[in-house]
Amino acid sequence: MMSQEIISATSKIDLLQIQRKKVYVAIFGHGQVGSRLIDQIIAEKQTISQRRNLDITIFAIANSTSVWIQKEGIGTHWRTEKERLGQPYPISEIVNFVKEQKMEYVIGIDNTASSVFVENYPLLVRSGFHLVSSNKIANTLSLSFYRSLRKELERYKKEYLYETNVGAGLPLIDTIKLLHLSGENITRIKGVFSGSLSYLFNRFSEEHVPFSDVLRQAIAKGYTEPDPREDLCGNDVARKLLILARELDLHNELKDVTVQNLIPKELRKISSESFLAQLSNLDVPFGIRKKNLKPNEVLRYVGDLHGDLSLEDGARLVVKLEKVAKNSVLGQLQGSDSLFEIYTENYGKHPIVIQGAGAGAEVTARGVFGDILRLSEKLN
Repeated sequence: MMSQEIISATSKIDLLQIQRKKVYVAIFGHGQVGSRLIDQIIAEKQTISQRRNLDITIFAIANSTSVWIQKEGIGTHWRTEKERLGQPYPISEIVNFVKEQKMEYVIGIDNTASSVFVENYPLLVRSGFHLVSSNKIANTLSLSFYRSLRKELERYKKEYLYETNVGAGLPLIDTIKLLHLSGENITRIKGVFSGSLSYLFNRFSEEHVPFSDVLRQAIAKGYTEPDPREDLCGNDVARKLLILARELDLHNELKDVTVQNLIPKELRKISSESFLAQLSNLDVPFGIRKKNLKPNEVLRYVGDLHGDLSLEDGARLVVKLEKVAKNSVLGQLQGSDSLFEIYTENYGKHPIVIQGAGAGAEVTARGVFGDILRLSEKLN
């Protein structure tokens, strides 16, 4: 009797192994976000296998110059192995490898910030890849590219998840999709879209320190891009605002966004090194803005999507530095949190508020990992 029970239990284990869903992942870009994502997947691979009966295998790691392909999956020493074994490649090499190995479930992860790599999305979709991306460029190119990509996804029955494009690890895009698809009339989306600029103005508004000191600390913490002008120019917030507009089926282009550039004109075109050496030149203009605040006001860099959102071309998209009341939802923001207020017809003047960590590679990587798991659950 005992031997039969042992055989039965062993058979169940074998059956689970046979039924375990195997998902193959190719990761493009292994900088701050990409490297943390790889480490997270490796660290939790066993737990996910046991709890979800899901085997996630990273079979390729690539950047703009080389790729390392390992069918059995990569391990904890991937950095040295990639450096030692990585080879120059065309994207077709990865595509052909997937076909040769007859991989059924494959996800391409774009953790680059490259507009060039985005051009590969249609090929990847046609070649059997689902997509997950922290790179927001694909969703902010021309409306024709945006629509064409979605037609390809629909035609080949592939998924494309990009929750981290706007709110890092926050469930913002999913919430807006759910509201919109359910017929809820969204009338406005407003908030602090940038964790780095949130940190800057939360601290600068409340503390007696020069703006340049706060900016240096933000750079040291990794909250900003290496050249913080990428944050201060407002283009990143503009892209995020455009992505939300397109989620509502609005026909906007990036040029439609009115953006307040926070960088003085004389500092916009100099080298990164020269700009970093002249950060103290920002203290006077920002000091004047702060001096003009009333005692109950603070500064916030705000993205605002409003207008008649029931019309395809009725939206106004504005990104600017605003004075807000300290006791308002935006005024009470702390640290590097992002915050989004979603106004709808049914909720009236009381918005749905989504708030949380809005900066940092670890948070963004965790958000990408969440997209991978959600997508993997859908595959059958």
